[in-house]
Amino acid sequence: MKTRKPTATRPSSLSVSPHSPSTQQQNFPLFSIMARKSSLFQRTLIATVFFLLAIYALFTTFFHTPLPPSHTSSSSSSDDEFLISSRENLHFPLKQMDGSDFAKKVKVFMYDLPHKFTYGIIQHHSLARGGTPVADATTLKYPGHQHMHEWFLFSDLARPESDRLGSPIIKVIDPEEADLFYVPVFSSLSLIANAGRPPGSGAGYSDEEMQEELVEWLSGQEYWKRNNGWDHVVIAGDPNALYRVVDRLKNAVLLVADFGRLRPDQGSLVKDVIIPYSHRINAYTGDFGVKERKTLLFFMGNRYRKEGGKIRDLLFQILENEEDVVIKHGTQSRENRRTASRGMHTSKFCLNPAGDTPSACRLFDSIVSLCVPVIVSDSIELPFEDIIDYNKFSIFVESTAALEPGYLVSLLRKIPAEKIIEYQKAMKVVKRYYDYTHPNGAVNEIWRQVSQKLPLIKLMINRDKRLVKDLSEPNCSCLCSNQTGIISTL
Repeated sequence: MKTRKPTATRPSSLSVSPHSPSTQQQNFPLFSIMARKSSLFQRTLIATVFFLLAIYALFTTFFHTPLPPSHTSSSSSSDDEFLISSRENLHFPLKQMDGSDFAKKVKVFMYDLPHKFTYGIIQHHSLARGGTPVADATTLKYPGHQHMHEWFLFSDLARPESDRLGSPIIKVIDPEEADLFYVPVFSSLSLIANAGRPPGSGAGYSDEEMQEELVEWLSGQEYWKRNNGWDHVVIAGDPNALYRVVDRLKNAVLLVADFGRLRPDQGSLVKDVIIPYSHRINAYTGDFGVKERKTLLFFMGNRYRKEGGKIRDLLFQILENEEDVVIKHGTQSRENRRTASRGMHTSKFCLNPAGDTPSACRLFDSIVSLCVPVIVSDSIELPFEDIIDYNKFSIFVESTAALEPGYLVSLLRKIPAEKIIEYQKAMKVVKRYYDYTHPNGAVNEIWRQVSQKLPLIKLMINRDKRLVKDLSEPNCSCLCSNQTGIISTL
């Protein structure tokens, strides 16, 4: 039997022990090649990243418009920053979180009216009270009264722009640069210019004629005709001011105390601005508290008024016999103002009923006196309600409730001293808004309110260009005025 010789088997790389020297010699070149490839890949990747970063930096520096600088915290949303930046040219009075302005301010041009609409009215007012004629009417002092807002706004825009630091608007000299046009007529003073003039004195002044001449002059102005008056601002603080011509001025932004004499198509919260009366008594400068305020409720004013003001006589009948209530009939005079100041400064609450129209200057006298206003005027409109919550320092009582015998005094007597002091502190915070002499008071706030109307004004200008001219305007009274009455706050 033949025997097969064993044949030598060629070693296989799969069967060789990995620890053998020969295996290590064979694998080393493979690992070396892989390491070199990995190192090359890493260097290429790093170079690519640096190249992309360089391109991004170049693009950002030369082609990208940066957002306006912001001092907000790092948690602020980039979407919010973009929104603010994109609206910068719309003249919205936007502010950064730190309160600084970056939106463009609204530019206002004030007409240089003929003197018969401004200083001439002061002259007639003076002559009616025994004054002597003067060669230069601009030397005359504007007389004090509750509608002095027209003087303070005029004086503000008459100052050099360098003296108007902090104003929310910019005064411009060139009307071509203006967004809005202010008509500084002394319309409220005109109403009372002849008051007290002796019969047969040959006064020769007529408020009605002044109104007609104003509209005639304004209608001939290029900038009024350009946009049918939509971009104009006209002051008519007294509810009866410009009553004869208001229908021809209704496109303009009207600065008014209330809408008591205006139809819904003439005045509204959407288009116009409610402004405060000029308070006529001295501001209270004492401490918070009720210890020195012995009177529960105080009122001094004309008892007999027309229309909505008829409620005054009814309130007199109900309140005049209450032991801790002072309610007096009195008209405007220096002595009566002193009496009213003492009364308001020593009372916890001050009654504010409607007058011939829903508003009255007494509300603003109450606030600067830190005497808690008790408002009995169902259709009242209040200034600056976008930033002021009147419920924090006022008590609103519906007229029908206030006329229930015993209801009003019972309501007020239940309010604790701590709550009254809380009201007083809130009034002290906001009282600058009713001070026309404060550097950041009523004047600045009125201009801020006016500047907020600009987007609507632009809308109406563009809309007016396409509308059929005899198309009646929609009635927006449901949006613009108080149609729901007052809800008692207590």
